[in-house]
Amino acid sequence: MPFFEPSRRVFLCGTAMTGFAATALLAPSRAMAASEGGTFPSDQLMAEGPLPDVWIGQKDAPITVIEYASMTCTHCAAFHAESYPVLKSKYIDAGKVRFTLREFPLDPLATAGFMLARFVGVDKRNAMVDLLFAQQKNWAFVDKPVEALANTVKQAGISQTDFETCLKDQKLYDQVNAVRDNAAKKFSVDATPTFYINGKKYAGEMAPADLDKILQPLLPKG
Repeated sequence: MPFFEPSRRVFLCGTAMTGFAATALLAPSRAMAASEGGTFPSDQLMAEGPLPDVWIGQKDAPITVIEYASMTCTHCAAFHAESYPVLKSKYIDAGKVRFTLREFPLDPLATAGFMLARFVGVDKRNAMVDLLFAQQKNWAFVDKPVEALANTVKQAGISQTDFETCLKDQKLYDQVNAVRDNAAKKFSVDATPTFYINGKKYAGEMAPADLDKILQPLLPKG
């Protein structure tokens, strides 16, 4: 069920949060380079899913990068703080990469974060994701995470009423989790972050140098 009933909070409160931080840390170790997996048909990876993809970059870019991430994954937050800015400036903005992030929540709190990112609309979704990753430690790993999450998204103009309305949205809740279930079933995603670069799977956080090693050979010559 969603996180709130119309009259009261029914989830994500008090001691119910004690295991969430540990769950988020199940992602691959930052000390490990991303490991290669199989290659998946592009038509399957690019097919319309339970929620529409929010792409950035040119449609005709020679490289497509799909990331599956969790809002409570510390490795995902580290990638977006350290490597994503390089990916954007060096490859996306240069017309070399088209990128999208898809939802793979590791726990209900991550689902809530993704619901809020969708709630603000397509044009603001990625900005909300950026905000939640940048301030992850201030809301994901605290004693009262739901209250902290509500306070964090107020920076993006979401009132307490809107916050509760969003987290009572059963359809949106189901859609976010369906994106995760679809990825696990069809593309063997079992940890975050997981990337698909021109269809090839890479599991684990990537440093800028790791990205260069993978992306440079895929660029057109000359």
